[in-house]
Amino acid sequence: MNRITTLFNIQYPIIQGGMIWNSGYKLASAVSNAGGLGLIGAGSMYPDVLREHIQKCKKATDKPFGVNVPMLYPNIEEIMQIIVEEGVKIVFTSAGNPKTWTSFLKENGITVVHVVSSSKFALKAQEAGVDAVVAEGFEAGGHNGREETTTLTLIPMVKENISIPLIAAGGIATGRGMLAAMILGADGVQMGSRFAASVESSAHQNFKQTIIDTKEGDTLVTLKELAPVRLIKNKFFNDLQELYAKCPTTEELKALLGRARAKRGMFEGDLVEGELEIGQIAGLIHDIIPVKEIIDSVIQEFEMAKKEAVLL
Repeated sequence: MNRITTLFNIQYPIIQGGMIWNSGYKLASAVSNAGGLGLIGAGSMYPDVLREHIQKCKKATDKPFGVNVPMLYPNIEEIMQIIVEEGVKIVFTSAGNPKTWTSFLKENGITVVHVVSSSKFALKAQEAGVDAVVAEGFEAGGHNGREETTTLTLIPMVKENISIPLIAAGGIATGRGMLAAMILGADGVQMGSRFAASVESSAHQNFKQTIIDTKEGDTLVTLKELAPVRLIKNKFFNDLQELYAKCPTTEELKALLGRARAKRGMFEGDLVEGELEIGQIAGLIHDIIPVKEIIDSVIQEFEMAKKEAVLL
């Protein structure tokens, strides 16, 4: 037992990132059933779809699970209302001010965790009354912090500044990575990319295959003028680079991005024009396997690495 397993009443201090277009009820319930904490990714769901996924998740697992809510999305009031109505007990918030919703969620008996990319925001989250923070390094896939702080430096710096439980994210997909994060001060880890390439992920098979084909250096952070995002290099990414060479305005970047590119890439499998969000750790992911196998292998490697560390 540690602070994270106690907080969420789970077996292992492993949280599955609530990734858009990857994290439906099948993935969340599989992670929870395997001893971690599964999260439904509300960022890619209309309110009625989210309600349906929560209800299906409750039927698929009797273990704790949560919902990840990026606060920059529309329908936020309706989404929060559904979360309360459906009796969700754990909410991870991101991409916004934790003060906005933390007290409302806490008043409704919900455990609140906020995702941050710096010590400054970790402190603000603690002051807002959250129960824990996820400190996400620059290696992570998808939307990223502007500070460009890597996990290796971020975790000990956040640890130095807060007293609430700390979850490490960004570049973690193995037991050794989990042990390293915990040695640096984390109480648990959040993994996204590794679970995106699982059998139960709701991502398109084309995208899952692309994750395991991705090598070191195949992802880069772009669109910092809008919201920094780490993408796999493809035609859409190259089109962006060509536009950047002409010193574009924010409006020109928005026009090229358009709407629903992430859905096209990750959910519909358009590897050419879609937005393909994945972390740098994809270079270490070599197979698409069931969630239970992922968690079992991570824990096995974690325990083995811990023994080896004792012998050093």
